Amino acid sequence: MIRLNLQEDTSFEKLPVSVYANPEEASIVVASRIADIIRKKQLSGERAVLGLATGDTPIRVYKELIRLHKEEGLSFKNVVSFNLDEYYPMLPDAEQSYVSFMYNNLFNHIDIDKDNIYIPDGTLAVEDIPSYCIAYEERITELGGIDLQLLGIGRTGHIGFNEPGSGPSTDTRLVTLEDLTREDASSSFGGKENVPHQAITMGIGTVLRAKEIVLIAWGEKKGEIVQKAVEGEMSSDVPSTFLQQSNNVEFILDEGAAFKLTRFATR
Repeated sequence: MIRLNLQEDTSFEKLPVSVYANPEEASIVVASRIADIIRKKQLSGERAVLGLATGDTPIRVYKELIRLHKEEGLSFKNVVSFNLDEYYPMLPDAEQSYVSFMYNNLFNHIDIDKDNIYIPDGTLAVEDIPSYCIAYEERITELGGIDLQLLGIGRTGHIGFNEPGSGPSTDTRLVTLEDLTREDASSSFGGKENVPHQAITMGIGTVLRAKEIVLIAWGEKKGEIVQKAVEGEMSSDVPSTFLQQSNNVEFILDEGAAFKLTRFATR
């Protein structure tokens, strides 16, 4: 981890930030933090409720969790997971679905009870989505809330699919995706024209109710939006800035994603 020196000024940062040399090192730290929660809950006979993210960023975290399961005996039998989002419409067995992503990158390789996996349903009729989203929120509440919410960040500043215009009190709902978000996903769909225009996502309010929030970001491509989220004023123009409202949030970055923070950009 980059150690602060006397020339590094973190006073511009409005929430805690930890910076590591590379994504691999940072991912091990995040996976260890998740594993600690799981083990602690196991000792007390409780469920560990995890909020999980998709995309390239968390893949290394999931690989380390799989390693902990296979090599160090970490069990996921007491884990309940809620995924942040899913494209709409989307079939669960489609290559681009977040159901496929989660099973391919985590669930197929650990001993989680499949009945404890919750991922937004991209096959619903439009008229059924509002009641489904209410039930999604209610299930999280029934289980005592999310113990740790893992987040990435999009170039529009979105967390989940809470695009610009999303407020801090939003709950799970159907949203319309920004053009930049669809462009960033285009390679997975064989062109932007094939990317769905909508998604079902947990709201910012849903995220903020988590007991711990960890946002991870790698690479210089994320540097500008990370700087806005960490040092900018809270605004629906950059929804991730609303994470500044939480007392239990941490940004975990590699050096590339941190390079525009004032403490590194001006030293």
